[in-house]
Amino acid sequence: MNKTVDKSDIYVAIMAGGVGSRFWPASRSSKPKQFLDILGTGKSLIRMTFERFLPICDPSNILIVTNAIYKDLVKEHLPEIGEEQILCEPSRNNTAPCIAYTAYKVQSLNPKAKLVVAPSDHLILKEELFLKKITQALEYTESNDALVTLGIQPTRPDTGYGYINFEKEEDLEVKKVIRFTEKPNLEKAKAFVEQGDYLWNAGIFIWSVDSILNAFKMYAKEICDLLGADLSIYNTDKEQAFIDEKYPQTPSISVDFAIMENAENIFTIPADIGWSDLGTWASLYEESVKDENANVNSDDRTLLFDTTSSILKTNPEKLVI
Repeated sequence: MNKTVDKSDIYVAIMAGGVGSRFWPASRSSKPKQFLDILGTGKSLIRMTFERFLPICDPSNILIVTNAIYKDLVKEHLPEIGEEQILCEPSRNNTAPCIAYTAYKVQSLNPKAKLVVAPSDHLILKEELFLKKITQALEYTESNDALVTLGIQPTRPDTGYGYINFEKEEDLEVKKVIRFTEKPNLEKAKAFVEQGDYLWNAGIFIWSVDSILNAFKMYAKEICDLLGADLSIYNTDKEQAFIDEKYPQTPSISVDFAIMENAENIFTIPADIGWSDLGTWASLYEESVKDENANVNSDDRTLLFDTTSSILKTNPEKLVI
């Protein structure tokens, strides 16, 4: 039986260091996708992600992991968080070092902590169901040494996602993962979708800090040797200098390759949560409301003639024809 997790033990790490290059020209290295109101809601993607977790997590337990150059942007979009909640990476070394850094910092704050890791720029339409699945995963990690990921039912063979092959016991909501395959070729992706026992990896992870750091010690020792060299510096005024020195030396590798493809204690929870990674303009178009000509156009100052199946993002101060 799964145990309820104390709210004070729940921490969330929102990864917000990417440059969103596939959303150029709206997304620029100076102000990438997570800081834009891509969906026209009046809120940036990082703001929506932050607010999504507030029902299950104290705001003081939400950490933003970002590149040092975006620190001021984070403060602008999330004014209620403190400086100590913004983890500044001195270099872009992919998700494995990012997650290890966060886990060491959180473990120093609370050795009993359960950690949710989520990207800052994804769309989740069914937020209530999403929180239910996250809570279910947190409760599972309270009673089990498990690395849990949310799995999304594939709608097409897509080579841009990792695939989770799981054991199909009908009565178990938390599924044992047989195999984790990061970004297969098209032929493999087609086979995975046809088999019916594969899910997309949404990049949303749930685990205890002990479980994930044990996995790093086993499968990514080089990262541990660097970032775990002096645990006494975390949450002190020496932390940033230590990270500035050690972090750029870590291998640039995703957590999928470093941990998820190697660990034995991987589990997944199938989650129909209305998810999209909003990775490209095409995926934004798929998720957006279209007019009678299949256009996505939120600005009534844009006048369209003989235009179909297009997405228009315009400056509201300008007339576009």
